[in-house]
Amino acid sequence: MANSTAYAPLDSPRANGSSQPKKVAYFYDSDVGNYAYNAGHPMKPHRIRLAHSLIMNYGLYKKMEIYRAKPASRYEMTQFHTDEYVDFLQKVTPDNMDNYAKEQSKYNVGDDCPVFDGLFEYCGISAGGSMEGAARLNRNKCDVAVNWAGGLHHAKKSEASGFCYINDIVLGIIELLRFKARVLYIDIDVHHGDGVEEAFYTTDRVMTVSFHKYGEYFPGTGELRDIGVGTGKNYSVNFPLRDGIDDKSYKGIFEPVIGKIMEVYRPEAVVLQCGGDSLSGDRLGCFNLSMKGHANCVDFVKSFGLPTLVLGGGGYTMRNVARTWAYETANLVGQDIGPNLPYTEYYDYYGPDYELDVRPSNMDNANSPEYLEKIKTQVFENLRATAHAPSVQMTDVPRAPLFPAGDNTNDPEAAGDLEDLDEREARLDDEDEDRNPDTRYTDRQWDKKISRADELDESDDEDAKTRNGVVPQANGRKRRPGIMDYQNPHAPAENSGTATPTEEDPMQLDDTTPQHAAAAAAVNAAVADELLQQKADAAEPPAAPAGDVEAASAKAVVTPPASPRAAAAEGGADAPTAPAAAAGESNGDVEMGEGEEVKKDDAEGETAKEGETKGE
Repeated sequence: MANSTAYAPLDSPRANGSSQPKKVAYFYDSDVGNYAYNAGHPMKPHRIRLAHSLIMNYGLYKKMEIYRAKPASRYEMTQFHTDEYVDFLQKVTPDNMDNYAKEQSKYNVGDDCPVFDGLFEYCGISAGGSMEGAARLNRNKCDVAVNWAGGLHHAKKSEASGFCYINDIVLGIIELLRFKARVLYIDIDVHHGDGVEEAFYTTDRVMTVSFHKYGEYFPGTGELRDIGVGTGKNYSVNFPLRDGIDDKSYKGIFEPVIGKIMEVYRPEAVVLQCGGDSLSGDRLGCFNLSMKGHANCVDFVKSFGLPTLVLGGGGYTMRNVARTWAYETANLVGQDIGPNLPYTEYYDYYGPDYELDVRPSNMDNANSPEYLEKIKTQVFENLRATAHAPSVQMTDVPRAPLFPAGDNTNDPEAAGDLEDLDEREARLDDEDEDRNPDTRYTDRQWDKKISRADELDESDDEDAKTRNGVVPQANGRKRRPGIMDYQNPHAPAENSGTATPTEEDPMQLDDTTPQHAAAAAAVNAAVADELLQQKADAAEPPAAPAGDVEAASAKAVVTPPASPRAAAAEGGADAPTAPAAAAGESNGDVEMGEGEEVKKDDAEGETAKEGETKGE
C-alpha cells in the first residue's frame, strides 16, 4: 500500500533551510560539461552545467565565492591511487585502447567505466575541486566548500568502478586529515559508498556512514555487519535500505543516526556526498525522495556548524539532479529562492511544469517502521562500543616530494640536469631489486604488489557469496555486478520532457525486476535481532567524561606542513585576476582563472566586477 505524506509548499519557512549565513566556496570548471561517456551512457557530466546554470541565474553567486580549481595532477592522484593505474588513465584513449586490452581488464575499464576522449582531464577536474575545497576548509578560508563535479565514491585504489575512475572523496579526506583529527563521511547516494569505506576501513580517524539500497543491487556491499576491522572497528556505519523509502522514513533514520554519531564521534570536519540517484524517478535509482527530502539531509548536517565539504555523486535523470543541487546550494548560502525556474538556454529540459521541484511518486515503501527500527537500534549498539571520540597525536611526518625529479617546472635552469620520468622509474626499479629482502617494504613496493582474488582466506563472518561484490552465476563463473544492471523502468526518458513522475505512473516494479531485495533486507533484520539478543545482558560501556574527551582531543596540536593545495587555497596576491563575466548569461557559465575568486556585481544584468584574489 502506498504511503501518503503531506509536503509543505516550497515557500514554507523550512523549505530553504537555515538562513544562518555561511561563507561558501563554490568550485566549478566550465570545461566539465564538454566531456561525455559513450553514447547512451547514463552518466552525463553535462548535468553539472545544468545545475550551474540554475545556480547562476537564481543569483546565488552573490552569496558565495566562485573558484575554478586547478585540475589534480598525476602526482596528487597517486596520494591514494597506484602509479600504474594513474599512468594507464593518463595514456589510454579511444584511439589506442586496443593496445591496452589487458590493462582494461585489470583495471575494470569497460562497459560501466568506458574509455572516452579527455578521460584523464575529466578526472583531474573532479578531483581538483574536492582537494582544493578541502584545503580551503583546512585554512579556515570558508565554512562550506561545494564541488558538484565530485562525489565519485566507487573508485578503488587501482580500479575503476561504477562510472568512477578517480576517488576525489578519498583525496579530499586525505587533505582534511592533515589538519583535522577526525573526519566524518556521510553518503546519501542510493548506491553504497564502497570505495570510500574500503579506503578507511581500518582507521578510526575517518568514520564512514552510508544510507543505501542493499540486496541484488550494485555494488553488492554495505551489509549491516560491515563495521570495520582492527583500529577501524565500529567506525564504518552501514544502513541497508529497501526500495521506495520516502521523505518521512528517511528523515526518521538519518537525523537520529547522524545526531548520535556527532555526539559520540565528535568530528572536526564533515564530507557529505549528495548523490542525486536517491531522488524519486531516477533512471538507476529505486528510492522515492523528493527534492525537499533530499535537501533536508544537507540542512541537518549544516546545522552542526562544522567545516563541510559538499560533493555531488550519482544522479541520472539530469533535470532532477540539476534542480536539487541548485536548491541545496541555495540552502547552504541561506538564500530563499522561488518555485519558478529562471529562464536559461536549458529551460526546455524542465518541462512540462518548469518548477523547482522533484515530487515523490506513490511508489510503495518496502521499508516498514519495524525494519528501520531494528537496523537503527543495532547501529546505535555499534556506536556505543566506540566509547568516545578517539584522540590523535598529529605529528609532522616527512612526505615524499609531490613533484619528483624531472617535473620541476618552477626551475627551468635546473630542468636539464634532472632525470626524466622513465629514467627515474628505472632507477627506482633497480633500487627495489637491490633492496635487502628482510627490510620493510617501501610505499612504492606495496603499491606495485598485486594479490590474486583467491589468494586471501575468507574471514569467519564474511559471506562467500557476496565477498568483494562478486556474485556467483548459474554456470559457476563469477561476474562482478554492474551499476547499470538495474534500470528503473518508470523513470522519465531523457528526451521525453517529463521532469518528474506523473500521478498515473505508480512506479511499481515489474516482473523483470529481481525479487531478492526483500529477502536480503530480511536477512539484515534477522542479523540485527540476533546481535541484539546476544547483547541483551551485556553491560553498556560507560561514556567518557566530557573533560576527558576534550583533553584527548587537545593532543592534536602539531601543525602539519603546508601542501600545494593548501598553498593554492591561500590565494596569493600575485595571482592573475579573472576575466569579467556577465551575470545575465543564459547558460550561467563563468570563465575563471585557476584558483581565483570571481565576484559578481549585485545589479542584475550588469557586467560583473573583475574577480579579486584574496590573501590571508
